[in-house]
Amino acid sequence: MEPRVIAYDPSERHVSPASLWRSLITKAERELTFAGYTNYFLWLEQARFGTALRRKAVQGCRVRFLLGDPDSDLTRSREQDEDVALTLSTRIRVTPAELEKIRSQPGIDVRYSEGHAYLSVFRFDDDMIVTPLLTHRVGHDAPTLHLRRCQDDGMFDRFASHVEELWRRGRPVWEGEDDG
Repeated sequence: MEPRVIAYDPSERHVSPASLWRSLITKAERELTFAGYTNYFLWLEQARFGTALRRKAVQGCRVRFLLGDPDSDLTRSREQDEDVALTLSTRIRVTPAELEKIRSQPGIDVRYSEGHAYLSVFRFDDDMIVTPLLTHRVGHDAPTLHLRRCQDDGMFDRFASHVEELWRRGRPVWEGEDDG
């Protein structure tokens, strides 16, 4: 049986309730992976987000952020497509700047990726929010799917494998961090 798919609004990520994101973050015990190109919105929509991440890491939850490279040609190209005042590279830089404040906490890691420009995958143990980016749209306008893992090799595992491959190929944001 494929995971149950819940589309909160097939046209806009920002319609999915902030309470859903908070609930998924709070309930996660093993893994939080934020593989969005910027993850900028989380710092705006989730009160005391850094504190929540630190608490999760202290409790043994693996916390990972996979970001687009703010200096890449791909990012510059997407900035031209979006044509908005708050540039994509600026929104990307918010996440490492916020994570820098809790960087000393083991269990929180951040990498740049070249391969997920048009798909964001957010994992909370066996729940996942997937948002495919549409051309000439910003992330909050992306369709939003909520998946739950119900079987091996189902849709959930395919998205999870995609993120793991991107993570493996990604590079650390901060120099001197482990490449593994």
